[in-house]
Amino acid sequence: MTFLSAMSAARTRLALYLDLIRWSRPAGWLLLLWPTLSALWIAAGGFPGWRLLTVFTLGTILMRSAGCCVNDVADREFDRHVKRTAQRPVTTGAVTVREALTLAAVLAAAAFGLVLLTNAVTIVWSVAALAITVIYPFAKRYVSMPQAVLGVAFSFGIPMAFAAVTNEVPVLAAWLLLGNWCWVLAYDTEYAMVDRDDDLRIGMKTSAITLGRFDVAVVLACYLALVLIWGVALVGQGFGMPLGCALLLVLAQVAWHGQMIRGRTRDGCFRAFRLNHWIGLTLFAGIVVDTLLRK
Repeated sequence: MTFLSAMSAARTRLALYLDLIRWSRPAGWLLLLWPTLSALWIAAGGFPGWRLLTVFTLGTILMRSAGCCVNDVADREFDRHVKRTAQRPVTTGAVTVREALTLAAVLAAAAFGLVLLTNAVTIVWSVAALAITVIYPFAKRYVSMPQAVLGVAFSFGIPMAFAAVTNEVPVLAAWLLLGNWCWVLAYDTEYAMVDRDDDLRIGMKTSAITLGRFDVAVVLACYLALVLIWGVALVGQGFGMPLGCALLLVLAQVAWHGQMIRGRTRDGCFRAFRLNHWIGLTLFAGIVVDTLLRK
């Protein structure tokens, strides 16, 4: 093999690995990042410092990428029957199961290395987060609403952020986790609504199927629960007008989401899912501005 052909082969493998971890679709890790950064700012009463910001930003991206690898391995037989996922690298065989799991292990190890830069409490929480990340892909076979399991996995950045800043996990973190869990249930149900017909055909369990005709109502109720829980919890911590404005903007987005998903079309539901990171960004921006004005 010549040098040029070797370089071409390496670029091809890299492109496949980047596709495997959804590198070109950052919405997934943004959904994890915004509540994690919000928790960091709340715990620190403002900017948490470059070290923790770097640790949690990179750690979020790495763990979400590792989770994609594990998910695609677990779902490879199902994905071939779903239009949206049929061309995923593991499903098509372009990336082997061993390659995907090796990449997942490398990414998870790198993320754990970052966690080691924090403290013992955060490390303990990170182990629990890893366990749930591994369990989630298989929950879809046994749990009628696996989105509830994903909600826990996607919310673990909140207690970890508090642990890293304060060396403990207060009750406030539990309330924020609950609100975020409701948000995950909302947006991942929108995601499941995209594949409902395919999932019904292959026997996959999802919240979109379990909720049936109540899917839209429950999604909107979960969004409202996020706003209510975070609003009450943070007002009790002294947050005021900037956060209130952010919550109103979130409610406006929720109304927009209702319009997008009420017809239950694939395009509308998928668009709603992809735009969810703006809700997280809105809340984060409100928290940042609020903490700045209170200093």
